[in-house]
Amino acid sequence: MKTPQIHTNDYRDTLSNVTQTGKRIWIYPRIEIGQFYKLRTVVAWVLLALLFGLPWLNINGQPAFLFNVLERKFIFFGVVFFPQDFHLVAIGLITFMVFVMLFTVVFGRIWCGWACPQTIFMEMLFRKIEVLIEGDHNAQRRLDAAPLNWEKIGKKTLKHSLFFALSFLIANTFLAYLIGKNELLRLIGEPLALHWGKLASLLIFTSVFYFVFARFRELVCIVVCPYGRLQGVLLDKKSIVVAYDWLRGEPRGKKSNAVEAPTKGSCIDCHICVQVCPTGIDIRNGTQLECIGCTACIDACDHVMDKINEPRGLIRYASLEGITKQEKGLLSVRVLAYSAVLVGLLGVLGYLLTTRSAFELTLMRTPGLTYQRQPNGQVSNLYSLQLVNKSTAAATVTLKIKDNAGVIRLIGNASVVAASEVANLSFFIDKTPAQLRSGNQTVEVEIWMNNALSETLSTSFLAP
Repeated sequence: MKTPQIHTNDYRDTLSNVTQTGKRIWIYPRIEIGQFYKLRTVVAWVLLALLFGLPWLNINGQPAFLFNVLERKFIFFGVVFFPQDFHLVAIGLITFMVFVMLFTVVFGRIWCGWACPQTIFMEMLFRKIEVLIEGDHNAQRRLDAAPLNWEKIGKKTLKHSLFFALSFLIANTFLAYLIGKNELLRLIGEPLALHWGKLASLLIFTSVFYFVFARFRELVCIVVCPYGRLQGVLLDKKSIVVAYDWLRGEPRGKKSNAVEAPTKGSCIDCHICVQVCPTGIDIRNGTQLECIGCTACIDACDHVMDKINEPRGLIRYASLEGITKQEKGLLSVRVLAYSAVLVGLLGVLGYLLTTRSAFELTLMRTPGLTYQRQPNGQVSNLYSLQLVNKSTAAATVTLKIKDNAGVIRLIGNASVVAASEVANLSFFIDKTPAQLRSGNQTVEVEIWMNNALSETLSTSFLAP
């Protein structure tokens, strides 16, 4: 079996975008348009359409998605969730984490290269604007190295103006997910003097997005994002990653003549796979933390293989065992274990969602008060009822005492609870002397929603 020819080991001690003195090396990735790049572009535009379009989409009269932290109101696919549903959110997050772990064990960082917002915004929006204005990677290098002149000022001003405008659009989109499109349109339509605080917050988020995509860039994936750090724990020899087939590629080198060609591997050491990498790594050194699985090196290498009449796939989606043993099996004990846990969690989550009540009711006697004697001789207790309407339609509330063991007097006329809202009702329960027992007794209150019995709640009633 061939063993990989390692030219040097210094790549293990250095970073691709940092010098020995700690100064950042600015990366100018070469754009290589191949089959994976075209497919990623289609996927990116679909995801961008969903991202920018979902805040404006209504389902059953509700936003498709809403994450209103201030009002503690969350909507997923038109279904409203409140803090009372926190157990569902917790189980949902655990289920999502197990899914991410399973997906990573099997397919590596395919999320990072194909669906991560950081990658999509950077490579499919901001990078395209940069190339359109400043040119390809070589033109960008020349422009940055050139002395300050009107051409450089004009191009940089135009690029960064578009970057800031796009960042402002992204910030507004995320704001729509937080407060809803109606509130966003209201803020836009009203004078700025009425919303200085919200405008300041919006500009802060815009500046953060602008800084990330104009300057920070690949450092988000390398330094900030914790997902990349998990690869060393989650990946195994069967995980599908973007990999270099060293058995076929080594020993690498130029093929200067027909006699020398049979002694060399398929890799001609052209370094184009390094030039196209948005994080600046050499994929031939193996799986690395910096690799986001964007497939740019696959497209670049395939083009080179076509030119030298070699079969494609020197760099491809493959596992370590797939290269060394020519095996394509994805199943392992870890995959089966994660799958079993995921199926169990999905079953629990599905059951809780399907049996979830449309109304959440909390009844309590008003604290700090005892009983009150009425002029007609009856005894009254004051109660509070919190009613969460999780449905998408208004509901009519009717309160009754079970077995007619008393009379309910509502304070006010609040008998209708709006859709996806929380209502607080106050009412008295009056009992005649014949219905009383001394001390503390139990009373059962029936809550009828839209003329259907929703729940019967028990509470205490104080009497002389």
